[in-house]
This record gives sequence, structure tokens and C-alpha cells, in this order.
Amino acid sequence: MEEEILVWLEDILKAITEIDEFLPVDRQFSSFQKDLKTKRAVERNIEIIGEAMSRILHKLPDIAISDSRKIVDTRNRIIHGYDTVSEEVIWLIVIKYLPILYQEIQKLLSDNKK
Repeated sequence: MEEEILVWLEDILKAITEIDEFLPVDRQFSSFQKDLKTKRAVERNIEIIGEAMSRILHKLPDIAISDSRKIVDTRNRIIHGYDTVSEEVIWLIVIKYLPILYQEIQKLLSDNKK
């Protein structure tokens, strides 16, 4: 795999890790809703994830990452349709989909080292 792609995969892992660190200790949606700084930090990292994924898809369109196109679309929606993005959608992404993405990227990086 090209070095550039590996760097972008690492960027995604870093963004997911930062999101995890930013989340409220109690991992409750209500706590997340009340913390504007955390919401914005999470959104920013989702934008980074989407941008990195977009760059990856331009070089390697068939990469084994589920919903890779949806990841880019989510980034675009946050940036261009910021007023249509709900806290519930962001929370769902963080709680349900980012752990899957994290595992898939770790596997790709691990397979690349073999």
C-alpha cells in the first residue's frame, strides 16, 4: 500500500482516538448534548476522517472499508449542510460506526506490515 494511504489511515485512527478522548466520561448522550466544545471537537474530527477517506478513495477506490463513501458524504454534510446535522446522528456515528471503522483500519495497517 502506498505510503500516502498509510498516513491517511493513521490520521483516521488518530481522529477516532481523539473523539474517544473527548467524549464525556459517563458516555451519556445527554452529557454530550450539553457540551458545545465537545460536539464541535467531535464534528471536526469526523470532518478529518471524511477528508482522509476522500483522499484514500481517489487513490484506492476499492479499499476494504465499509461505508467509505458514506464517510465522505457525512464529512460533506457537516461542512456544507452544518445546519442539517443533528446531535443524534453525530452520536450514532461515534457510538456505533467509529468502533467498526477503527477495527477495519487497524486490520488494514496490520495486514500491510506483513
